[in-house]
Amino acid sequence: MGDEQKGKVDRLGIMGGTFDPIHFGHLVAAEMARSMFNLSKVLFIPSGTPPHKDRSDITDAGFRFEMIERAIQDNPAFGISALELERKGLSYTVDTLRALRGIYPEHELYFITGSDVLREIFSWREVEEILKMTEFIGAARPGFDASDFLLQIQDKHPETQGKLHYLEVPALAISSTDIRSRVKRGYPIRYLLPEPVRLFIQQHGLYREDNVL
Repeated sequence: MGDEQKGKVDRLGIMGGTFDPIHFGHLVAAEMARSMFNLSKVLFIPSGTPPHKDRSDITDAGFRFEMIERAIQDNPAFGISALELERKGLSYTVDTLRALRGIYPEHELYFITGSDVLREIFSWREVEEILKMTEFIGAARPGFDASDFLLQIQDKHPETQGKLHYLEVPALAISSTDIRSRVKRGYPIRYLLPEPVRLFIQQHGLYREDNVL
């Protein structure tokens, strides 16, 4: 019984991003990561003021938070946190992970992100500390071979050994940038994101050229 309890550690998936808007690519990546890496829960954490984004027109945090709530409402393994939205100033991953370590001290943390982001993690603040606190799941669309650059990263930075994982996600051809562009041009976005999110965008006039919200 002791060994059985000792071997059982809950794994928490962390899905960060602006989610402007959240779409099926995000949701499929989260669900596949949950299944493939035996995550007990995936926590969506919308960013407040992300240091790596140069967009000055990021949609109001309250709207982005509500769109995530609507998108994940039917999946009991998904949750949402306003951790970064409530923090003043820039949202740094290391600060978020420290906070999560305090909330979930017994969990193993798995940070789910786009595989291309793994190329940039050594430009992040306190990356050595980040690698002590979490492992990374890099999601990529089919046909993108991440094995070479993952090996390059591990050769150059031995501390990443066993910390970077690759996950192929078929729905990642969908992007928030494309959805915003489609709305702006009056093109349909149905079936690219959950219907409650589409209706919310329509209701609040988000991403339209004449949007003043």
